[in-house]
Order: sequence, then structure tokens, then C-alpha cells
Amino acid sequence: MKALFIGGTGIISTAVSKLAVEKGIDLFLLNRGLQKEFFPKGATHIESNINDIAKVKSLIANQQFDVVVDWLAYTKKDIERDINLFANNTKQFVFISSASVYKKPPDNYLITELTPIGNPFWKYAQDKIACEERLQKEFKQTRFPITIVRPPFTYGVTSIPAAVTSWRKPYTLIDRIRKGKKIIVHGDGTSLWVMTHNSDFTKGFIGLLGNKKAIGETFHITSDEVLSWNQIFNTIGKVAGAEPDIVHIPTDFINRINPEIGAGLLGDKAHSVVFDNSKIKKIVPDYEATVSFEEGVKTSLEWIEEHPEYCKIDEENNKIVDMILQKYEGNN
Repeated sequence: MKALFIGGTGIISTAVSKLAVEKGIDLFLLNRGLQKEFFPKGATHIESNINDIAKVKSLIANQQFDVVVDWLAYTKKDIERDINLFANNTKQFVFISSASVYKKPPDNYLITELTPIGNPFWKYAQDKIACEERLQKEFKQTRFPITIVRPPFTYGVTSIPAAVTSWRKPYTLIDRIRKGKKIIVHGDGTSLWVMTHNSDFTKGFIGLLGNKKAIGETFHITSDEVLSWNQIFNTIGKVAGAEPDIVHIPTDFINRINPEIGAGLLGDKAHSVVFDNSKIKKIVPDYEATVSFEEGVKTSLEWIEEHPEYCKIDEENNKIVDMILQKYEGNN
């Protein structure tokens, strides 16, 4: 199988790229080459900005791919570009959407691929919905061979997954917990969530590549381990070796003080969700998520502490968290 990944060195896509090569897939990565330390040995690099359409067309001229996966498409404009580039030279186009597209607030905590989509809170999710709708239209009109994948909160060794935290510098949360600083948990912390390790996601995702049963279909791929946000933060504290000083703050209050953080909470993490993985397991029968959240966070922290460049503190995020805490505690 010959596959082209647009991107391929992110938190999720790095794990997929590595397994793809191990599985014998002839893998090409099209990106700017900014994270070469995450390139899997055996992949072919095509160095370009995907938005330089003329250059990309020249670089892939006369090439045919069994699969094209765009890890970097976020807007409808990106999808128009991809249709233009790949309409005639791939047997399968995989769009990486997001599990945040499902209706918020949800009608039911149990999410299947038939759950309605719609997110009035978060522009990121709204843009992904617009991408899906454009692809579905193209599939119906021209049979452009799409597969849509909706990752949930998926993490790897470079991340400590949480809610109100620094995504760019994940060690910030560990540092706050170990220093006894207060940690924000939205709501009362009892809503349910699912964290998925990238090594688990990868096993399901690889099974969709080149799979004719996946054409025209939509999938989410998640762990079956369900945790409350209190459990998530207490597990992180356990791995860090210190009990987190949790302050529960209503999500609406957080959103009023900082809409940038609030949008991601209201549009993705504030409501209980449990994902039904029956569909991915039917198409990829051997798919099983095996990495527990505690095991995954332990692996991440060990890796981060072995790489000092990842142990930096996001002081701006600390200021934002402290400001929200100060305003909340000042009103109570």
C-alpha cells in the first residue's frame, strides 16, 4: 500500500506514521520538515507547505496513492484545496475530524457515529463540521472516496492530557501539582470523559487504511475506559507523586472570564460522554484499547522528564489559571 500523510509528525499522526512503516506501508510524509525528530525511519519526505498548491502538484505529479490522509485540514478552504489536489490520484481520502463535532449539549451520554452533530460553543468544532459536510457533498456528487475519522481527546508521550492546562507546555500542570498550587477542575468534576492513548488509536486507524468497507463512512476510535474529571486529575497527581489541590469552578464562570478556555470546555469537555466503539470494532475486528490512563500518563511523565526541553513552564498559562481562581474565590 502506498500512502501519503499531510503532516504526520503530530501527537496522533507520529504514532500512526511509525506503525504504518512497521506494517510495510510505503509511506510519504508531506510537510515543512519542522519536526524531523519525529520522522519514522523508512518514510519518504516530501518537503513543502501543503498550501503551496503549484509546488505540491509538481512534487506529486504522476504519483498515485492508495491512501491520502490529511492531518492538517481544519477549514472548508483546506478541504477545497485537498479535493483539487487529490480528486484523481487516490483510492481513499481520510479526513481527520474531531469527536467535538457531536451535538453539545448531548441528548444522550452514549455517543455513536449516528449521534447528531452540532456545536454552538466552539469554532474549532464548527469548522470541522463544515469540512465534513463539504466532503459528504463531494462523495455524493462525484464518489470522492472519503473516510472521516473523529479522534477524541488523544494523547502521547509528549503530552499530559487535562482540561484547564497548558497544551504547549504540559509539564506546567505537573509543576503546579507538585508545588501545591491550586488546580482548576470545571464543574463538580463528576462528568464522564474518555482519554485515548495514541498507540491505541493507531491500531484502529491503521485498520481503516485501504479498507473498502471504510469508504463513505465515519468513525470514532477511543478507549473504553471511562473516567470522571476528578479521577483524571487525581490520577495525574498520583503519577506526579502529589495530591492535587483541586478547586471546582462552574464552566460558565470560566467561560465568562476566559472565553478561549471556556469554548473548549463547553464545546467538548463539560458534558458526560461515553463513546460506543462498536463500529470501528466491526470494521477492524482486532481493535482493542489496552493502555490505561494511569499507565499512559506515567509513560508520558517519564518521557518528558527524560527530555528537559519539554520540562518548561508556561508562565502565561499560570497567570490565566491564577486569575480565574482569584476572581472565582473573590466572588465566593
